[in-house]
This record gives sequence, structure tokens and C-alpha cells, in this order.
Amino acid sequence: MLRFLPRRDCVWQRVHYGARLWAVGLVVSLVGLSLPTAWAQQAAEAERSGLAREGVEFKIFQFPADRIPRIDGHADDWSLVPESYTVGMDQLQETVIGLGDRRDPANLDVRVKVGWVQGQNHLYFLYEASDDYWDFARNDLHNDIFEVVVDGDLSGGPLIRQLHPQHELRNSWQSHFSFHGVHAQNYHIFTPARDKDWAMVWGGQPWIKDLPFANAAYQYNFQPGESGKLTLEFFITPFDHAPASPARAVPTKLREDAVIGLSWAVLDYDDQQAKTYAGFWNLSHETLMYGDASALVAFRLMPLERSLRRAVEANWSFQVVSLEERRVAFRDRSYGEITDWNWDFGDGQQSNEQHPQHRYQRPGEYIVTLSVSGPQGEARRTKVWDVTLP
Repeated sequence: MLRFLPRRDCVWQRVHYGARLWAVGLVVSLVGLSLPTAWAQQAAEAERSGLAREGVEFKIFQFPADRIPRIDGHADDWSLVPESYTVGMDQLQETVIGLGDRRDPANLDVRVKVGWVQGQNHLYFLYEASDDYWDFARNDLHNDIFEVVVDGDLSGGPLIRQLHPQHELRNSWQSHFSFHGVHAQNYHIFTPARDKDWAMVWGGQPWIKDLPFANAAYQYNFQPGESGKLTLEFFITPFDHAPASPARAVPTKLREDAVIGLSWAVLDYDDQQAKTYAGFWNLSHETLMYGDASALVAFRLMPLERSLRRAVEANWSFQVVSLEERRVAFRDRSYGEITDWNWDFGDGQQSNEQHPQHRYQRPGEYIVTLSVSGPQGEARRTKVWDVTLP
């Protein structure tokens, strides 16, 4: 018979062996069952319950297209982000050592903001941390770490081969490349990295930590073993499918108001000679977040803040319905309280419908303008030769 402690009280201990992490110390009673079976059962339970911290949802700030953060390690670009987007230390729990909610800001204090840009597939992060002992002298995984796990399409379920649903594949290196990190990705970000890459991607797709898919920059002024503040700025690209080769990868298409699965953990080392870390502070409140996407937390991709927009903005899109008939469907995508629309199709014809269709009589390159107005103002958007018909 297999027995678990309640999920959020279940103690896992993770230690490093070379370039891999293994889960040990799960409190179970095993009669004829292996530890990997326990992993699978725990993962199945997480999948059934959906994302962790039910009813809790965090926000991802939308940057205007002309104010995309520059990855330079400075927080200046983030000054326009309201404080309501900050995820602080008060949201983290320590779930391995047993500290729980017993946080000590004098020992470790963390603030994180996450952003995105409409039309891009990147997630931007600002990580600010103060620590009484920064541990980064070694060249292995013994390093203060900010561990980020992302599941862009909420596919859920195990993402590491050690939790593979098929037991016989859990120790297979083939699974490392065909399964591990493919549908959800795990980044071990070294804070800071000294004489090594900024992150270790736990899976068979190390290319996702390099440009054009990711980039990072630090600002700090301390040596190993000293205290101080670190600022880390980086972006990553979530993938619905991230195989060993980027040629077959499918980035997540980020959309306004969509929810993604995301979580992070701070692995706090306080002794260069210690065998493991002194704390595993994680946002999910579930240690399993590192290996199961169902144990992540809901994050919503927010629209632009009203303070960053005009009261009325004109915009539109189109689709050619029939190339043979030169029939085009236009769609209003304007912002604000709008009561009047005027379309100039560039061929002498106009319409006052919000979403008109128009048939062009002859081939050509057309200049189309949408003018909108309402109680708070008016706006216009022209597109030159976007509508070109043979």
C-alpha cells in the first residue's frame, strides 16, 4: 500500500548529482511498489487537480511596443510597472527543509516582476534579490539559483523523464531528448553566474537559453560568501514543443488575456561546502513544481494599462475572402468607447459599418483608412498598400 502525506506537507529533498537533480526523501510506505511509481502517482494527483494554488492568479504586465525592456541588468525600464504586478517573498513557501512560512528578510528577500509584449513570444523577468550569503564560487549546480518553469499552453503533466508516465522510460536517455522539457521548460538560472552560462536548461534543448530565444544580464557588487543585492533581467521563450533541434520547435503564441502555467523557486545556498541548499522557496507551495507542469501557478497575460494608452485608438485588420472576386473582409480592432466608424477603401468607396466587407472592381494597391470617434475623442489608422489585389 502506498501512503502520502498531504500534498503540500509532503517533503521532497533534491540534491545534485553532476548535471541532474533527483528527488529523494518522499515519505511513503512501499509494498511491492518502486519509488518511480510513487512519483507517477504524485504526478497524476497533481494533474487531476489542475494548477497549484487554486483560486490564485498572478498578472503579467504588458509593455507597450515602444517601451520593450532592454536586457542590461538595470531596473529602469520597469519603473512603469505598477507595484500590483510584483510577486514578493510573502508569496513563497519553503517546502523541502521544513521552514514553511518562516521567512527571514534579513537572510533572503526576493521581488519578481514578469512582462510581455503583444506580438512577441517572449516573457520578460526582473528578479531583485537580497541575500546575506551569495554562493556562486563553484562551477557546478551548487550555486544560488532562480529556477523557472513555464508551460505556455497549459498542457500540464510531468515534464521530466524521471516522472515519465511509462516507467520503463524513466531511466532512458532517449526520454531525455524526446520527453524531458519538450512540452514545458525548466530553467536553472544561476544568481549570479560566474565563468559559466547564465542558466542550465534541464532537458534536451539547451539552445532555448541562447539568442534569439533568451538573454540575460546582471548587476551586483559582491564576492562569493558576501551579502548584497542582485538585479537580474532576462527574457525566455515558452515553447509548446521544444525538441532537441530548434528547427522543429513550436513557440507558444502569447495572447492577451490568456492564462499560462508558470512558477519559480529560489534555491538558497549558504555554505560553499554544504551538500545541498538551505532553502527551496517556491511560488507553487509544492516542491513537485520543478518536474510537473500541473503543479505550476496561473499567470494571466494582461492588456495594456489604461494609463499607457490613448482614450481612443484606431486599428484594423483584413482578410481576403475571395481573391477571384476581389472581396475583402475588414475587421475593426480599435480601442476605447467608439460610436462611429468610417472606412475609406481607397477606391472611392466608403462604409460606416464596424466590420464591413468590400468588393474591389479592379486590381491595384490600395490605401485604406479607418476613422473612429466617440465621447472621449477620435482617431485614424491608415495602411498603405497592405490591401493589394491582382
